[in-house]
Amino acid sequence: VQLQASGGGLVQAGGSLRLSCAASGSVDSIVVMGWYRQALGKRRDLVATITSAGSTNYGDSMKDRFTISRDNAKNTVYLQMNSLKPEDTAVYYCNAYLKPYSSVRYGNYWGQGTQVTVSS
Repeated sequence: VQLQASGGGLVQAGGSLRLSCAASGSVDSIVVMGWYRQALGKRRDLVATITSAGSTNYGDSMKDRFTISRDNAKNTVYLQMNSLKPEDTAVYYCNAYLKPYSSVRYGNYWGQGTQVTVSS
């Protein structure tokens, strides 16, 4: 099972980006998918999560500018980021709590991260 994130890049303050993350491989069931971010020298923080039923949870001050969504049929989660600020600069990591066909247990999986840089 792999999580492949894409959509990061360089954007000016006030701009928008849309991140995507697809889970591939022998995925049986995904309970929660989400995004976390880690700025240089800081801890990894929650951005947003979404369950298979569509329930969402956002980190502090994220909900007003960021929107998480999910396509269950494609095992893909999206993060629409608007009105970006320089302080949003970070590596954004995709996360999923899922069960592969090869396992009887659910586990926590991480993508490789995608860099988002917001210039002032």
